[in-house]
Amino acid sequence: MRLFLLAFFSGVLLINAQENGEDQFGGWYMYFGMNRISEKLSVHSEAQFRYYETSGNFNQLLLRTGLNYHINPNAIATGGYAFIKTDGSFEEPENGRDSREHRIFQQFILKNKVWEFLFEHRYRLEQRFLDFGDFTDTQHRARYRIQVTLPLTDVFFLNFYDELFINLQDDLFGQNRLYGALGIHLTPNSSVQLGYLRNQFTSAVFDRLQIGFFYNPDLRGIFKKKAKS
Repeated sequence: MRLFLLAFFSGVLLINAQENGEDQFGGWYMYFGMNRISEKLSVHSEAQFRYYETSGNFNQLLLRTGLNYHINPNAIATGGYAFIKTDGSFEEPENGRDSREHRIFQQFILKNKVWEFLFEHRYRLEQRFLDFGDFTDTQHRARYRIQVTLPLTDVFFLNFYDELFINLQDDLFGQNRLYGALGIHLTPNSSVQLGYLRNQFTSAVFDRLQIGFFYNPDLRGIFKKKAKS
């Protein structure tokens, strides 16, 4: 009887893992940009393509933008908007419909340095307007991320972060993301990171390869020329 129950529950767990893709090593391919337009202002641009598997099987598209206000070199306040399209199932059901989300966010970043370690604290509030097809929902969420960057040489660096998601309704814990990566400076204003993300929810843990491209052009010269003309 014990063997039967063990086999039964093992089968249930295996089926659930197959349904949500928990047993797969997925991939997130990302672009981040901070486009400086004045001494105090910059525009955040971001696109993320997330997959249940490294080579495909669509999970989520995330597009985000915002306006940054640089209080000083170590403090940035941001307000912005994001659009998210999500396939919530590992195997898309027939006639399945992806959910859509319109998101407004407010963000505050603080930076400091301890020896060679560069710390960044990011505090974010989100108002989420979700459309699941049959019904809609509005949710609110808070996020805190602590990130540590360690330069190895002028070209290579290590980057780590841990981010906690707190629901402001229903269950308090939303998810936790633990990340580590090797980064390479391509030019003074661009870099790439190759890393691993452990994304933990209440009932599932997902392993994700992450490849991120970061490009932070200084456009102040262009805007000054336009203002003079």
